[in-house]
Amino acid sequence: MSGELLSLLVAVMWTFTALFAEVASKRMGTLVLNVWRMLFTILLLGLLLWWTCGKPWPQHASPEVWKWFLASGFMGFVFGDYCLFNAYIVMGSRYGQLFMTLASPFAAIAAWLMMGETMGLMALLGMIVTLTGIIISIMGKDDAGSRQLKLPRRGILLGIGAGLGQGVGLVLSKQGLLHYAAEIPAEATEVAAMMPFAGTQMRAIMGLVGFGVTLLFLRRWQTMSRFFTDFKGAFAAMGAILLGPFFGVSLSLMAVGMTNTGIAQTLMSLTPILILWPSRLMFGTKVSMQELVGAIIAVAGASLFFL
Repeated sequence: MSGELLSLLVAVMWTFTALFAEVASKRMGTLVLNVWRMLFTILLLGLLLWWTCGKPWPQHASPEVWKWFLASGFMGFVFGDYCLFNAYIVMGSRYGQLFMTLASPFAAIAAWLMMGETMGLMALLGMIVTLTGIIISIMGKDDAGSRQLKLPRRGILLGIGAGLGQGVGLVLSKQGLLHYAAEIPAEATEVAAMMPFAGTQMRAIMGLVGFGVTLLFLRRWQTMSRFFTDFKGAFAAMGAILLGPFFGVSLSLMAVGMTNTGIAQTLMSLTPILILWPSRLMFGTKVSMQELVGAIIAVAGASLFFL
C-alpha cells in the first residue's frame, strides 16, 4: 500500500476515533479517557512488538531517538489530545476535527524550521484558504442578522491548540523515524519494519506520564474506576484506543515515512469532511451547506501547502 492510500485509511480511522472519543470524553472525562488510552496503547503495542521482534519495547533506540519521540508524544498526545478532547466536549467532534486542518500549516512551518523543507507562496495561500474555510464554517447570524461566532472562544482556542499539537508532533515523529532508521542494524529487518509502532509506543509513554501526573496533581485518581462502571463509555473508549493511537497514529507514522510529510498530513486532514455524515447519524447534528462548504475549503487550503 502506498503512503497516500495509507494516509486516506488513517483519515477514515480518525473519523471514527473522533466520534468514539466524543462519546467517551463526555461520559468519562478527558483525563480519565487519555490515561486509559495511553496505558492500553503501550500494552497492545508491547504485545505486537514482542510477537514481531521478540521484545515488548523499542529495540536499538538511542537516547536521541527517545528524545524526538518523547517530544512528539508531549506535543501530539499530552498537549494536542488534551486540547482536542476538551474541544469535543465544548463544541463536538465535527468542529474539533475542522480545526485539525490547521495541523497542515503548523506541520509545514515546523518542517521548515526543523527539517529545512521548502515553504513558498503556495504555503501562504494555503494558510489563507484554510483559515477562510474555518471562518466560513464557524460564523453565523444572531436574531438581528449580525455576524457572530457560532462557537465559544474556549472551544476555538482548544481547536487551535489541537491543530498545533498534531502538526508539530508529526514533524517531531518524522525526525525520530529518521534517526531511528539510521541506528537500526541492517540485519534487524523486523525491527525496521516495526519502527512506526515502536515510535508510537515511545510517544504513548510520554502521554501516560503527562496525563498521569496531571490526574495525580488534580487528585482525581478515583475517577479512573469509571472505565469499569460505564459500559457505554468503556466501549467508546476502546474504539478510540484501537482506531486512534494503536492503529491510526502508528499507521500515520508509517505513511509519513513512505511519502512527503505535507502530502500525508493533507490526506489525513480529510476527517472534517468525512465526519459530517456519521456525526449526523450518531448525534443528530444538522449540517448546513455553509458548514460543508467551509470544511471543503479548509481541507483544500491545507492541500495547497504542499503543491
